[in-house]
Amino acid sequence: MDIKKQLGEKIKRVRKTRNLTQEQLAEKIDISARNLSGIELGYYFPKAETLEKILKALNISLEEMFSNDHLKDKSELIKEINLYLNNFNQNKIEYIYKIVKFLNFE
Repeated sequence: MDIKKQLGEKIKRVRKTRNLTQEQLAEKIDISARNLSGIELGYYFPKAETLEKILKALNISLEEMFSNDHLKDKSELIKEINLYLNNFNQNKIEYIYKIVKFLNFE
């Protein structure tokens, strides 16, 4: 997958988690919804100024936007999660357990 497509998918995913439509985000960053659609589909790479506006409107850092750590395969992610869990105290483990249990019922 190329970088334009990856970035577009990430923008779309974050936009949706912020409960914004393409039209709403496009208005916030002062571009047309059609241009935003092209960015999200990976047809266009946003100009630096537009990318800055997107980051600000979505309240996400540049590092977070370009991080792809979550795209690893399932077994690798589970290994890394276990490494993190081994460093947590009992209270954190119980809290994480509740979250995972809740997510399992959605």
